[in-house]
Amino acid sequence: MAGMHDWLVPPGTPASVAVEGTAARFAVHRIYCVGRNYAEHTREMGGDPHRDAPFFFGKPADALVASGESVPYPSRTGNFHHEIELVVALARGGRDIAVSEALDHVFGYAVGNDFTRRDLQHASRAAGQPWETSKGFDHSAAVGTLRPADRGHVQRGRIWLNVNGALRQSADVSEMTWKVPEIIAELSTFFELAPGDLIFTGTPAGVGALSRGDLVEGGIEGLATLANRIQ
Repeated sequence: MAGMHDWLVPPGTPASVAVEGTAARFAVHRIYCVGRNYAEHTREMGGDPHRDAPFFFGKPADALVASGESVPYPSRTGNFHHEIELVVALARGGRDIAVSEALDHVFGYAVGNDFTRRDLQHASRAAGQPWETSKGFDHSAAVGTLRPADRGHVQRGRIWLNVNGALRQSADVSEMTWKVPEIIAELSTFFELAPGDLIFTGTPAGVGALSRGDLVEGGIEGLATLANRIQ
């Protein structure tokens, strides 16, 4: 019988994100994502922008890609899209978190790119099937350097994305349908949130296809820029 410190399969390296101003790393527990959280993006995806309850999906923690790393063009797709987003990192967890207390749970903020196999997403949606193959694939969650929340919460500021220097997405974080405290509170009614959780908060309009060789750069006012090359 294996001892308590023996492993039948060696554990992998925990996923983590860089933190601004320190050599320490933020260990990632889970990645949650919010769908259609900007009205104009909801319209471009064929949805109704009314303020319905937010819906969530997930990505595996080991799908993380750091700024400066290459992103392999994924298999089984011919329509690979970028989605620039504000990412929230949690220092505290809990269930049924009140909106008024939600920001007390935030460790910091970063720029993220929710890479998507759009053709597979559309096919899954049409068939009433889950989204995992379109959203939760390898290298699908790019996240830049975290800025701690003690330097200010991100409630407004320009969010943008360029591909090969050409502007694709541009909006303001204040245009999110559901704000960060509301997202945290609602998400905590479905899951017990934990320290190390990341929340992608939705993308503005302007999502589009990427090709091998493209340089994808995105930012949010006050946060470190995220840049990845599609391989």
